[in-house]
Amino acid sequence: MRILVTGGAGFIGSAVVRHIIRDTDWTVANVDKLTYAGNLESLAEAQTSNRHRHYKTDICDRAGIDAVLAEFRPDAILHLAAESHVDRSITGAAPFIETNVNGTFTLLEAALAYWRTLDEAARGRFRFQHISTDEVFGSLGATGLFTETTPYAPNSPYSASKAASDHLVRAWHHTYGLPTLATNCSNNYGPYHFPEKLIPLVTIRALRGETLPVYGKGDNVRDWLHVEDHAEALILVLRKGKPGETYNIGGNSERRNIEVVRGICRLLDEMQPDAAHRPHESLIKFVTDRPGHDARYAIDASKIATELGWRPRHDFESGLRDTVRWFLDNRGWWERVMSGEYRGERLGLTAA
Repeated sequence: MRILVTGGAGFIGSAVVRHIIRDTDWTVANVDKLTYAGNLESLAEAQTSNRHRHYKTDICDRAGIDAVLAEFRPDAILHLAAESHVDRSITGAAPFIETNVNGTFTLLEAALAYWRTLDEAARGRFRFQHISTDEVFGSLGATGLFTETTPYAPNSPYSASKAASDHLVRAWHHTYGLPTLATNCSNNYGPYHFPEKLIPLVTIRALRGETLPVYGKGDNVRDWLHVEDHAEALILVLRKGKPGETYNIGGNSERRNIEVVRGICRLLDEMQPDAAHRPHESLIKFVTDRPGHDARYAIDASKIATELGWRPRHDFESGLRDTVRWFLDNRGWWERVMSGEYRGERLGLTAA
């Protein structure tokens, strides 16, 4: 198999590329224009493989994508390239519309044109797999789970842009026959996580003895999915998923944000017994909530479990421990990341 992965230098994309290089004999073309969140250091083990190549190409560049497709001749496309941070979308939505909506449209058009050039057998094997988020479904109350048939109700510019891209993928399948697959995942965590997101940001700020900002009262609930479990699920969907279908991928690990933050603090108390700012919970500071902050996300992953046999391998407690340890052991990686455009400041502030 020859797999084209968009966004392969990002957090989830790099996990997928590493998984393919480590656990299959497939060849990967990694299309990533290397925005602030793209980092080739996250691909160290793939960079030395002759089965991985990187194209610094923007998915909005139709001519560039056409050239990659013509040269690489993929059997499948895994589309992960996206602007993904809710707070950044609140501060400025334009890049989210450009990349997530226009970029997905451009990629679909290029993929459709390429697919039509293939012989009948190759067309039958080809897949366009779109990776999305549970945030397109909006906010849950105290009970209930998102299923593949939950109506869309996005509440942030980010989730609205991903909802639009999901609808485009569905339309290109039903209108043009492009063999698409789609997945909607819960919150990912794990190694190489860009430090604007909750778990790496709290870990790094705590290591520095800085305040740990928690939105509102910290009662917002997320379902946490280890990124390595997610990567394995995506490859399973590619192998066994039915074209035109959508699969929810969740970690079965609902936690309030404040529970996650306190869990990180306890782990750092244990792992850094000589830290001057112990207990790390003393660094927690409750701050004004994010505008339109969804109360709860939770995934029903029974479809992928029943139909494809996937279940997460990581429980949250051991996964969080391993993640915090990784950030302790890889200070050089995140210090280089933090020396760039993003320095850990609060994003997503807007007028009421």
